[in-house]
Amino acid sequence: MKILEVYSKEETKSLKMGLGVIALILSVLFLIIYLRDDISHKDGGRYYQVYARFNRTDGLLVGDLVRLAGMDIGRVVNAKLDDNFKAILTLEIKDSVKIPDDSSAAIVSSGIMGAKYIEIEPGGSEDFITTNGEFSYTQDAMVIEELIERIIGIGKAKRQNKKEKTTNE
Repeated sequence: MKILEVYSKEETKSLKMGLGVIALILSVLFLIIYLRDDISHKDGGRYYQVYARFNRTDGLLVGDLVRLAGMDIGRVVNAKLDDNFKAILTLEIKDSVKIPDDSSAAIVSSGIMGAKYIEIEPGGSEDFITTNGEFSYTQDAMVIEELIERIIGIGKAKRQNKKEKTTNE
C-alpha cells in the first residue's frame, strides 16, 4: 500500500484506528435501523392487526407498546399518512385479547417526560374489532408545551378575574 508508506507508523496506526471506529459506528447504525424496521414480538405468539387514525402522534414511534388496563397487549408496527394528512397506525394485538368495537385508543405517556404508548379504553359492546378493523374513537397525543400553555392561560384568567372582583368592590 503506497499511501501508507507516506505516513509514519504512528500516523498509519491512527488512520487504521479511525477507519475501524468509523466502520464500527456504521455497523451499529445499520444494526439499529435494521432492527427498528423489523418489529417483532418477543413471546412469539399470534397477533392480529387493527388500525387507529390520529390527527397527531407526537413522540409515538413504530415499535412502541399498546396497553390495556396497564398490561402490554401489542405493539405499533407501522405508521403512514392518509390522503387527509391523518396518521394511520397499524397495531398488532395479541390474539387472546378481544377488543370491543366501541373501544377507544389514546396516545398517552408514562409520566411527564416518559415514553409514549397507546392505551386502549375498552367499550361495552358485545361485538369485537376484527382483523384489519379500525378504532372508531381515538385521542391524539398531548404535547407538553400545549399543556403548559393551557395551565398558564388558566392561571392568568383566574388572576384577571380576581383583579376585576377587587376593583369592583
